[in-house]
Amino acid sequence: MTTRIERLVTAGQFTLDGGTWDVENNVWIVGDEREVIVIDAAHDAEAIAAAVDDRVLKAIICTHAHNDHIDAAPALADLTGAKIWLHPDDLPLWKMTHPDRAPDNHLADGMVIETAGADLTVLHTPGHAPGAVCLYDPGLGAVFTGDTLFKGGPGATGRSYSHFPTIIDSVRDRLLTLPPETKVLTGHGDPTTIGAEAPHLAEWIARGH
Repeated sequence: MTTRIERLVTAGQFTLDGGTWDVENNVWIVGDEREVIVIDAAHDAEAIAAAVDDRVLKAIICTHAHNDHIDAAPALADLTGAKIWLHPDDLPLWKMTHPDRAPDNHLADGMVIETAGADLTVLHTPGHAPGAVCLYDPGLGAVFTGDTLFKGGPGATGRSYSHFPTIIDSVRDRLLTLPPETKVLTGHGDPTTIGAEAPHLAEWIARGH
């Protein structure tokens, strides 16, 4: 059975620091005909469960704990029996959205999540959020970056729990060192590649946000 990557786009709101914005999020489903994992259960648990269909959902992986990436995670876990995984450094953010429901398991840098022929290595990439992670699978030639790296630059760092020099370190040291052909599958918007983004690092630093 062939391992494949599916994208579901869901819509909702991002809320932090007293502001609210309408957003569309990428929900990534990785696996085969029998079992999958979901990366970032955003906004609509029933739509995600429908996309998973009759396959076994092995895990719900959170790239970070901003509400728009985790708001549907508990409901999806309840629908499917899957466990929720989050890096512990993002627990303060998680508790803003889900004060009465903790994640089931903690992500750690270097751990490998296996499902249906995929081997996703956890890369701790703080900056956009303290516990932000990316998930890299050389076999799939892809890295799931959440809000750490987008087409056009690193994720925003203008709000609480974020830090621009830290995200630059994460992008430079953990992501731009990956093979240039690696697909960058982002938390919002269109994919890019490491090779397309790497030449612009100095511009991002000069821009300083």
